[in-house]
Amino acid sequence: MLKVGLTGGIGSGKSAVANRLTALGAVLVDSDRIAREVVAPGSEGLAEIVAAFSDRVLDAHGALDRAALGALVFGDETARRRLEAITHPRVRARAAELVAAAPADAVVVNDVPLLVEVGLAPTYHLVVVVQTAVATRLARLSRDRGMDRAEAERRIAAQADDDRRRAAADVLLGNDGTLDELHAAVDALWRDRLLPYERNVREQRVARPPEQVVLTEPDPTWPEQYARLAARIRHAAGADLRVDHIGSTAVPGLAAKDVIDLQLTVGSLAEADGPLADRLAEAGFPRLPGEWWDNPRPAGSERWEKRLHGSADPGRPVHLHLRVAGSPGWRYALLMRDHLRADPAQRAVYLQVKRELAATAPDSAGYATLKDPWFDEEHLRAEEWAAQTGWRP
Repeated sequence: MLKVGLTGGIGSGKSAVANRLTALGAVLVDSDRIAREVVAPGSEGLAEIVAAFSDRVLDAHGALDRAALGALVFGDETARRRLEAITHPRVRARAAELVAAAPADAVVVNDVPLLVEVGLAPTYHLVVVVQTAVATRLARLSRDRGMDRAEAERRIAAQADDDRRRAAADVLLGNDGTLDELHAAVDALWRDRLLPYERNVREQRVARPPEQVVLTEPDPTWPEQYARLAARIRHAAGADLRVDHIGSTAVPGLAAKDVIDLQLTVGSLAEADGPLADRLAEAGFPRLPGEWWDNPRPAGSERWEKRLHGSADPGRPVHLHLRVAGSPGWRYALLMRDHLRADPAQRAVYLQVKRELAATAPDSAGYATLKDPWFDEEHLRAEEWAAQTGWRP
């Protein structure tokens, strides 16, 4: 199944997105609803909250007085963390039960208000963030919840700010317009990305980038995109494996095909062929069939064998290269990146080469082959630079 994390600040309109996705066919796991369930009257969660904060947090009927509890914890980080230690494990356990009960071909949307704050982003195939201007959120909290401005501002300040949420977002849905506009954006997301992504994950199929070579101007978000992908890969790998951003999107100022190249360091190709391959596929990075290798530098030596995975996400093409630590191909990928980062002149030359070849190459395979002569020369320059500077991978 496809697991989508949905989040947004209080008053952002996240519930409107969740409702629309549910109407389209998603299975919704609502963390707020679960949070109320795990502290219902008679629950162990409520008993533990009373033990921590006294019966001041109960109403006249013995139920949790959420306003009274909120007044105690918002603005008091120690108290908030104590509350989270009680509720979060219970919410996660119940959410896991609901996910396990969903159909195998489901798009499961976890509505998690504090997804960013508690570091859950890498556990999902995709993170959707609803972003709305603070002024709009304040007006909604006053209109829809009767919340006074001071309390609304405290609630907003207690959550992650827009920059942190934006950094975690694979998809950013703006919600400063009309409900119809929001619904149209959600419908397009469902149709064009979530449904094909789910199918690709289920069938362990890579969403291949277009064969035609199209260079994209440098995107300042490429490093952020790499960071999200790397965190997801590390979480899937189940170990503290090294993941590097390589290729042209890792070099500031270079136009590139809009494909993020990553290198996952493994101890051996046997490790790459083992359970790790299945874990990566389940996380949305299935293996590409066939044999894969890098052209050796200098030419004439044995080819540099590797494993290649891609992304099942049609909205984010990825090449994930699994190479053995210390191998020639592993070292070469890091050396080329670092030399081009350090040498503006060679970076400019390479950019010109890329533009000229992109204009004439028939497809991605031809484009890569036509670059080989330049890379043979660049390899020598990079090795000389490494010797002079003491570079190490």
